[in-house]
Parts: sequence; structure tokens; C-alpha cells
Amino acid sequence: MAEGGGKIDPMHQFLVEPLFGTQDWQIAGYNIAFTNSAMWMAVATIVLIGFMSLGTKGKVVPTRGQMMVEGFVRFIDNMLAQNIGPEGKRYVPYVFSLFMFILFANVLGLLPLGVIGVHPFTFTSHFTITGVLAILSFAIVLVVGFYRHGLHFFSLFVPHGTPWWLLPVIPLIEFVSFMVRPFSLGLRLFVAMTAGHILLKVLAGFVVNAGNAGLGIGLLVGIPSFGLMVGISALELLVAGIQAYVFALLTSLYLNDAVNLH
Repeated sequence: MAEGGGKIDPMHQFLVEPLFGTQDWQIAGYNIAFTNSAMWMAVATIVLIGFMSLGTKGKVVPTRGQMMVEGFVRFIDNMLAQNIGPEGKRYVPYVFSLFMFILFANVLGLLPLGVIGVHPFTFTSHFTITGVLAILSFAIVLVVGFYRHGLHFFSLFVPHGTPWWLLPVIPLIEFVSFMVRPFSLGLRLFVAMTAGHILLKVLAGFVVNAGNAGLGIGLLVGIPSFGLMVGISALELLVAGIQAYVFALLTSLYLNDAVNLH
């Protein structure tokens, strides 16, 4: 947002704000305002449901929409088959939903147009959101691990072939590494989306200020900044897909530890 003197605040785009006069909504003393973050989570969910409806027609000769949906499903199915094995099929619905939700959230946050006057909001740029998704995945891994192996699941912290004289140290290191997983999983997505949007905002500020500076300095700074902004925007689209894939891939690897405990 441009402020006095042409100043650009790249952090304003991450501000969570109540919408439609809901800032005073409370339940049991807790504010439950409907925010821009909640709105774009709802938008991402609705768009995702609409996209998935294209794949439910089941035509013998598939439409383009059906082919796209089936292609995404096949992609996740192959990834789980490679990382987990035949039993990976039972986890396709969750990992597929996780991948698609993050993908749509990242892409919608890059749209240049708003909805009913509200600018797109990338809620995956908030650690509270990515952290909840990571904790949910981590919880599923724990449930699967203890359900399938019981207390034997703790053997995950003692790698096969560990020398006896390292047994007092290795389990502690493995346990700390295991418990850090949800933090690193959520942090990776949060940092990638936040950094990309800050860079885009700074470049957009260069373009706006260069346009206000006149033809000389405007052309000298504005045109390269605009070209770089277009390139970074294309890169951000790629990052949006890569980050969704990485989140789903790491989730599948963590599930593999729970399913195929050695």
C-alpha cells in the first residue's frame, strides 16, 4: 500500500482484517470475526470443489476438465506408490486434498484482481495456517504409526544397525528430529510464500514511484522493474506449485515412516 511520500509498505498485504463489520462478533469472550484470511480459505475451497466437479462426470471420452483432475489424482497416487508402496493408496484422499488446497491457495493469492472489492489474500503466508496443516499431517502420522505398530513405533528412534555405544545418544537425536518435523514443514511453506510476495510488492513499488517521477527516471527504473516483476510473478506461479508438491511429498515420506516401520 502506498503511503505519504510514495512510501510502499510490503508488509501491509499480510494484515488480517475483519470483513463486513464482523469485528465485534464474539463467542465466550473470543473474537470470531470473519476475516480476509477466512474469506480466501472459503474461496479456495469453493474453487477447488468446482474444479473437482469437472472430474466426476466419468465419461468414456473424458473432457479436458476430467483429464486435468484425473492427471492430478494420478500424480499423487504415483507419488505415494513410490514413497510408501501399495498401501499408499489408502492415503491418496488426504494427501491429494492437502496438495490441491495448498496449490489453489497459493495460486489464488497471486491473482491481480479482487473479489467484491477485497484484494486476494495469500493465507499460506501466515505460519498459523501452514502450522495447523503441518500439525494435522503430523498427527495423522502419529495415529497411523501407533495404530499399526503400537509401542513398537518408538523403534523409529533407533535406526537399524545403530552401534550399542551410541544408543544413549541416537534416540534423543532422532526424537528431536522427529518432533521438529511439523515446525519445519509449516515454516518452509510460510517463508517461501511470504518472501515471494514481499519481493513482488517492493518491485511494484518501484514501478509506481518511477511512474510518478517523470519520464527520465521513470523509464530508467520503471521499465526494468516492471519486466523483473513480470518474471518474478511467473516464478512465483512455479513456486506455488513446487511448495504444494514439497508439502505433499514430505507428508508422504513421513507417512512412509509410520507405515513401513523397519
